[in-house]
Amino acid sequence: MAEAFIIDAVRTPTGRRGGALAGVHSADLGAHALRALVERTGVDPAAVDDVILGCCDTIGPQAGNVARTAWLAAGLPQHVPGVTVDRQCGSAQQAVHFAAQGVMSGTADLIVAGGVQNMSAIPISAAMLAGAQYGYTTPFAESTGWRERYGDVEVSQFRSAEMIATKWSITREAMEEFAFRSHRRAVDAIDAGRFDAEITPVGDFRVDEGPRRDTSPAKMARLAPLVEGGRVTAAVSSPISDAASALLVASERAVSEHGLTPRARIHHLSVYADDPVWMLTAPIPATQRALRRAGLNLDEIDLFEVNEAFASVVLAWITELGADPDRVNVNGGGIALGHPIGATGTKLMATLLHELERRGGRYGLQVMCEGGGNANVTIIERI
Repeated sequence: MAEAFIIDAVRTPTGRRGGALAGVHSADLGAHALRALVERTGVDPAAVDDVILGCCDTIGPQAGNVARTAWLAAGLPQHVPGVTVDRQCGSAQQAVHFAAQGVMSGTADLIVAGGVQNMSAIPISAAMLAGAQYGYTTPFAESTGWRERYGDVEVSQFRSAEMIATKWSITREAMEEFAFRSHRRAVDAIDAGRFDAEITPVGDFRVDEGPRRDTSPAKMARLAPLVEGGRVTAAVSSPISDAASALLVASERAVSEHGLTPRARIHHLSVYADDPVWMLTAPIPATQRALRRAGLNLDEIDLFEVNEAFASVVLAWITELGADPDRVNVNGGGIALGHPIGATGTKLMATLLHELERRGGRYGLQVMCEGGGNANVTIIERI
């Protein structure tokens, strides 16, 4: 089978809710990342076969196929098509999978994959709330088939995070210590300039707004739980964020014809699912299955990016996999750096690629928990 290569990956800084990117139209935010990718790679944009962007809550400024709109807003050739993908938090990572599959199948040679999300403008689950005018308060509660299969049970990410903390006996203190470490790692990475190469500034905005230099477990302990009587708080959860990210996937033929220099190859890609009521547990079986299918063991993976939707998700994953915490989210994660849901997949992959190069590692594994109980897994191999 043909191989799919990563030529480059770029992201905007991540803005806080109401922060530096809050007023930027989603198409313009995506356009910024796309222009930067084209400029960095030197690729002829007219040769791109497709543009695949992840985005959730595609209403308002994110409606109407924002992938296509962002490419056009970037001033790039209008004959190049675009499509928007929604696999919830894994949308941009799924965009990479679709891009790689297109290249590996031989039906495409150059595909831009990425994601965009302005959560300040379009709050999480806004599309679901918009459905209330048609009598739907959730995407599944009114489904007869759903209720017959799963019952009349509350389904929410907050409840799932609590269920995971309970099942794996993860204390509030352990989650707060994990969250504190995420902030410290992110601050250290910023101060050391480890994100500089992957970030394309938006005007004067060039540093992620999320990491808190003044936080501490003591401060976190003062917050009320998100679910009454629970242990999960906002401090151990990823904050609402705004960002865009993109990477270029190329075939071997495109690499040769366009004089491109690959930085990594897609070694493995897969998606797997678990109980949708538990929702956030799928990264565990998805990673186990991915390693088996890739013929790799845990010790062969140099770095892991496990999306920090909630601290309990990553801590349960570490426990079940037996992973070394010192190789997981080494530059901090979503709790500190933010989780702009539709863009996070390629945002994390940009960080993973650059950190593999910095450390001279070979394999990096990225996994994402997603609404509906899904999980994408990607293993990249540095070249």
